[in-house]
Amino acid sequence: MRIVAAGTLVLALVCTDAASAATKKRPRLKAFASCTQLVDYARAGAKRTDGGIGVTPRAVPQPIDAVTTPPLMPPPSPTMTEDTAAKAPSVAIGGSVPDFSGTNVQEAGVDEPDILKTDGRRIFAVTDRTLRVIDVASSTVTGTLALDGTGHTLMLRGDRVLAIAAKGEGFVRQPRPVAPEPGFAPAPAATIVTEIDVSGAPKVMRTMEVPGRFVDARQNGAVARLVIDSVPQPIADPGSAGVRDFLGRTVLKSNLSGKTFRRNLAPCDAVTRPAQFSGLDVLAILTVDLDRGMYSLDRDGVMAGAQVVYGSESSLYVASHRYVRALETQGQAPANMTTEIHRFDVSDPTKTVYRASGAVPGFILNNYALSEHDGKLRVASTEEPSWAPRTESQSTVTVLDQQGNRLVRVGSVSGLGKGERIYAVRFMGDQGYVVTFRQIDPLYTLDLKDPTAPKVVGELKIPGYSAYLHPVGEGRLLGIGREGAGVQASLFDVSNPAAPQRLAVHPFGTGSTPVESESHAFLYWPKSNLAVIPLQTYGDAPFQGAAGITIGANTLGEVGRVVHQTAERGQVPIERSFVIGDRLYTLSYLGVQSSSLANFGALSYTAFN
Repeated sequence: MRIVAAGTLVLALVCTDAASAATKKRPRLKAFASCTQLVDYARAGAKRTDGGIGVTPRAVPQPIDAVTTPPLMPPPSPTMTEDTAAKAPSVAIGGSVPDFSGTNVQEAGVDEPDILKTDGRRIFAVTDRTLRVIDVASSTVTGTLALDGTGHTLMLRGDRVLAIAAKGEGFVRQPRPVAPEPGFAPAPAATIVTEIDVSGAPKVMRTMEVPGRFVDARQNGAVARLVIDSVPQPIADPGSAGVRDFLGRTVLKSNLSGKTFRRNLAPCDAVTRPAQFSGLDVLAILTVDLDRGMYSLDRDGVMAGAQVVYGSESSLYVASHRYVRALETQGQAPANMTTEIHRFDVSDPTKTVYRASGAVPGFILNNYALSEHDGKLRVASTEEPSWAPRTESQSTVTVLDQQGNRLVRVGSVSGLGKGERIYAVRFMGDQGYVVTFRQIDPLYTLDLKDPTAPKVVGELKIPGYSAYLHPVGEGRLLGIGREGAGVQASLFDVSNPAAPQRLAVHPFGTGSTPVESESHAFLYWPKSNLAVIPLQTYGDAPFQGAAGITIGANTLGEVGRVVHQTAERGQVPIERSFVIGDRLYTLSYLGVQSSSLANFGALSYTAFN
């Protein structure tokens, strides 16, 4: 496939309903020769699935925007507010940009979409369906732009911002995929992609409406790749359905030329399908060169779905659990599940090329369950569907290697956490770390040096669990999770994989943190040995804001806390934290606050009106 300067809709996935079938029935992609052939195939599939309804990953209602107005909390003792904050001196940037933190991403050099981006001079934040540009030097809002859609997320390249949102009734993508459950998943009507020039006051250059749900995206340099799952609406009379019922229409509007372009999601002869029926979704990868914009689009697709996206410098992987035909199974879900994974080559910035497919047993938690190292893919999965709780679960780490057009299993280790499921995964070089949980938290350490013989070399059993793991120095891991109803941070020594230890634990009390399900909410600043997490606690002295964790060689402490509040609303949730120079910046729907990185003392506040 060839891509001319900008966009590519390619595809991705499939899934079988038995682990043994994964080795016997490898994915075979077959192209449709014409629209007639595509429609005949899709009509037959719609008839046997009663209009397309089956066992699919469920969608859940999410807030109207990622940062939006929450329930109120009473104000605590006097602290930083927009009324009492003293204006701090301007940040002196001059001709250079100070050190700053970007989005917390899985792989260095591969950016991920989020509700906030910065280049060290400017802050770009989307709250309540509005893009705001904040000048760091003056701590002022220099531009705003109202955006269509809900659940916005941003990608940044120089003076160009790509805003991605769902067009619908508030059903937006989940921060992290979960195991599939029976039920029909209402999909948003479309995904809205807005290309914005931010060289001055923000202005819309182009908008594109794509039929389907935004799954996730990755950015390598100037090239952003958006994964879209287009789900046709239930069809009452499949026999009369046409090509637009199955492919949908893409609408591109240019504010530069004043022209509007309408076309099918992909040409019929550019759509492929797996040999084994995998539903009527069309999975597409939209490739956009942010240096050039969305003016050109090459479109290809595959009839399959998508739940998890992982990207490295040279590859993009898309994974899915197989569509299950509810009527043909009399409402019974399969005893075993297999997740299939498709690899796309992204080493050439001018094109995205499908390379191979493979499968692992069970389901995967999220993108951190996948990791590419030395050309091989490591995958952590749990072998128990959520609809079969009486089946004893276990987890497996599988190593896949590309051989021709297949991702072939070259090694695996099973038996992790029997009766439990995976709560967190982190792969780092030749080592792997897996947290499973039911009543206690086994932290498994894995030796992956020999991809043909991965092995568990250590296990640490402690109460509670970690839902997110982050490397914080040589031989150290920081875990964010909980014990019972309480939020806690744990410092682990994994320098000796055979004998992992928990060196310190810092409890925050009964409450919650979004880091458990959204890794972008976590900040680690290695220069200060500092981690920051959004936090909400309950009890006699409720708190809502952000907490800073100091990380010593064998200790954890708390450097301070930050709150955003007003007399009317009290404390409100802090969604993101980031560093520019010697300041900590925090974002809420009220605005952006800067604080001293040394002691979290409030310095300035930029309110969103």
